[in-house]
Amino acid sequence: MADRSVLITGGTGGLGAAVSAVFVEAGWRVVAPQRRPPTVTTDPGANAPVRLVADLTDPTDAARAAEVAARDPEAPLRAVINLVGGYASTGLVHETPVDEFDRMLTLNLRPTHLVTRAALPHLVAAGGGAVVCVAARAALNPFPGVAGYVTAKAAVLAFASAVAVEYKATGVRCNTVLPSVIDTPANRAAMPDADHSRWVEPAEIASVIHFLASDESAPTSGAAVPVYGRA
Repeated sequence: MADRSVLITGGTGGLGAAVSAVFVEAGWRVVAPQRRPPTVTTDPGANAPVRLVADLTDPTDAARAAEVAARDPEAPLRAVINLVGGYASTGLVHETPVDEFDRMLTLNLRPTHLVTRAALPHLVAAGGGAVVCVAARAALNPFPGVAGYVTAKAAVLAFASAVAVEYKATGVRCNTVLPSVIDTPANRAAMPDADHSRWVEPAEIASVIHFLASDESAPTSGAAVPVYGRA
């Protein structure tokens, strides 16, 4: 039986599937909300992630996801992994519609804020734990045409730093990983001519995230960890 739970948002995506797998393999109870019901119903198996349908941009749904993650008294919630996000290239700042700019903040920052906010009381009640957020290398090294995305990811990094400072006395840590281009099928389809060997593998990022959620990284909070591969 698992003795601790982890809430993984975006757990069905290209990175999320790898992150969920590493936590399942390590014996965690994994709770993975998803925005839409699965299209194929299969036997989940004893160690499969707990699935629930939730819109994590909605405060009520985010709170419900945290409640499900924390409901097993034998496996208290000890980690939250914020993977939900999105990318868009919208042109230079003066060319970017304000709705597109806002959409990047909604996709990248709002779920991270709402889920972390809802989970923090549970983590504190359990005696501490870890929050891991995902920003991007572009938050530190922007490139043209993606001001909304860059701003949103930089905001995620700032938010994680605030959580680390505010909750350090409770035993709750918060760290951020900053990927470069992740080697997913969607990214390969979008950039077929790129040198994919330089991209970072989802499993490599998943290992770093698991370390940041584990007791082995207990002294670490407020870190921004680059996971660039060779890109």
